[in-house]
Amino acid sequence: MPATENTQRILISGDEAVSLAALHSGVALGAGYPGTPSTEILETFAERGGRAQWCPNEKVALEVAIGASFAGARAIATMKHVGLNVAADPLFTVAYTGVSGALIIISADDPGLASSQNEQDNRRYAVAAGVPMFEPADSQEAYDFLREAVAFSEKWKTPVLFRVTTRVCHAKTLVTPRPPDPAVPAPAYTKDIRSRVMVPAFAKPAHLRLRKTLADIAAWNNTSALNRLIPGGKSLGIIASGIAFAHAREAAPSASFLKLGLTHPLPEQLITDFVKSVDRAIVIEEGDPFLADAIRALGLNVESKPPMFRFGELNVNRVRRILANDTSPEPLPPPGKPPGLCEGCGHRAVFETLRDLGCVVSGDIGCYTLGVLPPFGAVDTCVCMGASIGVALGMRHVLPPEKSAKIVSVIGDSTFMHSGLTGLVEMIYNPPQNGHTVIILDNSTTAMTGHQENPGTGRNLLHDPTGRVVFENLIRGLGINDVHIIDPRPGDPALGELITSCLGNGRLNVIIARRPCILAAARIREYDRRNAARAAATCPCEHTPDTQP
Repeated sequence: MPATENTQRILISGDEAVSLAALHSGVALGAGYPGTPSTEILETFAERGGRAQWCPNEKVALEVAIGASFAGARAIATMKHVGLNVAADPLFTVAYTGVSGALIIISADDPGLASSQNEQDNRRYAVAAGVPMFEPADSQEAYDFLREAVAFSEKWKTPVLFRVTTRVCHAKTLVTPRPPDPAVPAPAYTKDIRSRVMVPAFAKPAHLRLRKTLADIAAWNNTSALNRLIPGGKSLGIIASGIAFAHAREAAPSASFLKLGLTHPLPEQLITDFVKSVDRAIVIEEGDPFLADAIRALGLNVESKPPMFRFGELNVNRVRRILANDTSPEPLPPPGKPPGLCEGCGHRAVFETLRDLGCVVSGDIGCYTLGVLPPFGAVDTCVCMGASIGVALGMRHVLPPEKSAKIVSVIGDSTFMHSGLTGLVEMIYNPPQNGHTVIILDNSTTAMTGHQENPGTGRNLLHDPTGRVVFENLIRGLGINDVHIIDPRPGDPALGELITSCLGNGRLNVIIARRPCILAAARIREYDRRNAARAAATCPCEHTPDTQP
């Protein structure tokens, strides 16, 4: 939707609403790493004309956004919930430094594990890092709260954690946008060493300032319009935030509600008054009993959900069961079609070969994790992004040579750029006695999250040409001489022969199995043709595209 259409009522997802609000708030830069359910935020922001970029990982994305904020610009950093683990290092320190331009850190949580390796509740990060946290419940609030968060961040000179969940990100509800901000401050850097350089002498007073700011925000939050009181019956009062509010409102329409929008720091007096005004107070929330524990710590008598409802997403029926304290076993969901590697995917040949060779495969995050499923059964471990190399090295270090000889690391191209490099450096610095083999599955895209670009493709977020990291050059530059490139064709014995040779040579080996994703190959060829045509039009003497086979 063009930015000029700023008062038309539209039906959009929460991710789209966040991107539109960022544009209307004058956000100068969006940085992130693709991960469901956050991916569409930056994609839509870029499509609408905002400046957005995929970064190698979430830590770098947040650092780039921090730099933009230090320079007086408004910035957002987007990631899924596990991405905030990667970005936690700068998160905790930017809470001390504060910001100049608005800095909004968007964490998209995935209750129910729709596309994730764990079900962590990132509301804990707000408390641990000491940053205020906004939680919208639908697309309209995603739009309104993002715009409020920008103003809030600049008013209090603090980064803001903006937590959304799968259902808010992907469900579509009506949104009435407002006109864009008429006057956005121009970026300008002001030297402030004591606030920006966190050596101990400066960090100690910064921590004191942070705690005072949080206390001031908590007091302000008691009358904030971000929280809503909805009168109802006195017999039941429900405290909720995010999508849980929508479910609870439908499950118990006659109850009184306290809907929290700014959930850290909590509006203690507002909550106290609400709890005292009803006969029975219960907290409805997805994930951990975050709000319930915090409210009970105030000495208030509120009910929390039974432990069985800590897992998975809530819905109206589950909320009704919580209100009735119904802890009988829940019916099992109908079985769905199991996921699997696409027919024709180059990964299939790799996993078939590893299976047939009897390898122990230390796996990673991406499409290739599906190598664990039948008919392959060829992934033995999967912990987090980039862990395939470190985990395999640990196994090699402690197992006897005859047991560790067939341990292999398998990692994708985007994941290798994300956090595989440090594992490779570890392999060089502390090499196992009998060597090790890493297989990079290079399909020229970030396939699992919807075919986004990464530093190894030579294309940016909008698929335009940019600098490309050439894996084989980088790896050889690190000092690994045994680098092999192969097209993993089904039925070709060359792949098995190569892996067998590497496993038996006692050296450090990297195999790059390069074949474009079958679902993205046509688009990749089109990007390359388009970019080559642009280059030819700009400079007819230099238009040879840097294409991959």
